Amino acid sequence: MSQPTEKLVLSTECVPDDIVFDVLTRLPVKSLIRFRCVSKSMNSTITSRIFITTHLKLNEAKSLSNKDSHNDYLLYASKSEYCSSNEELLAFVCNRDHILTEISKFKAPFCFSDAYFVDCFCKGIFCLSSYNDNSIICLWNPNIRKFRMLTPAILADPLDFVTLGLAYNSQSYDFKILRLVCFHKSPEEPGGPDRPAEAEVYTLSTDSWRKVVISVDSSEPNIGYVYHTSSCIFFNGALHFIACTNNGPFILSFEVNDERFHKIMLPQDFLDGYLGCLAVFKGLLAFIVLSRDIANNDHICDIWVMKEYGLVESWTGKSVSVDWILYFYGITDNGELLFGNATELILIDPENQNQNILVSKRNIRWVGYASNFMESLVLLDGGKCVI
Repeated sequence: MSQPTEKLVLSTECVPDDIVFDVLTRLPVKSLIRFRCVSKSMNSTITSRIFITTHLKLNEAKSLSNKDSHNDYLLYASKSEYCSSNEELLAFVCNRDHILTEISKFKAPFCFSDAYFVDCFCKGIFCLSSYNDNSIICLWNPNIRKFRMLTPAILADPLDFVTLGLAYNSQSYDFKILRLVCFHKSPEEPGGPDRPAEAEVYTLSTDSWRKVVISVDSSEPNIGYVYHTSSCIFFNGALHFIACTNNGPFILSFEVNDERFHKIMLPQDFLDGYLGCLAVFKGLLAFIVLSRDIANNDHICDIWVMKEYGLVESWTGKSVSVDWILYFYGITDNGELLFGNATELILIDPENQNQNILVSKRNIRWVGYASNFMESLVLLDGGKCVI
């Protein structure tokens, strides 16, 4: 049965072009890469921007509509004790029975001369940056083994603190990167005022950077410090970061479509801890705070959920007791929290506080989580192949 079907799809001279286009957009990435070899016209179709965009939109709609499918993905890089250059990104389905099933294994692109960070990802695209020079950035699509070194950033002092956010513009069907830069105090004037943070935006379709003005509050124009160690969340069409001024921390949001900044206040009575991160909890913006009760030697995780987006009064909190943990990685679609310590990856259900060890392994260098780690053809029309 498979051979006649394949002949029908590939015999483009017998089928109208619009039908061929529609059928191709519904195929998985692996098949489309193979079909590029059929003819020049088919290769031209599959690598066109309109086809890549249409394929991405259909994959996104399929992911959102199929609630019964396994859309929870755990990804981590395992660093060998004996060969530091042997970097592999492993992708697992996070099954409902808490058993991981490996689905993919990727080789990271050799586009950096030394170590790199995996900063963020969005719709199947990873954003990597150099360890020694924060202005060197790469976009990577592991599904098609393509990467693109970006045009050098405008704000390029390697000693400054940089936070990156990768997002998808639903109006122009384009990817954007927001790069926030916080500056060190001047050695000549260590007691002087802080230099305001600056921002620039990269657009994939034009392969260019441009500065954007950060403006959220006329009474306090300087946003102060952006926590570059905290995760950036792309949610509700905006990127979200944790920033801080003399008046305390808050959420700095950046609407991707109109490129406007906004200030969202954190819960008024949250307890400060050793780690605060943003996440998405069952479709709502959430603020996760890890703290320690020194008297009882207990670790506490406070989950604050914003019931109505943008409304400060709608923050609702819940506390969960947890074992010794160091890192927070994300929240699954079911509302389970993914944590890690020196040797384990742990999944915790905040409702019944059950804990499940997903991975027990040394030298896990980086861990990420995505609820929509979909395949995409982005970068097929201009990326370099990973060898």
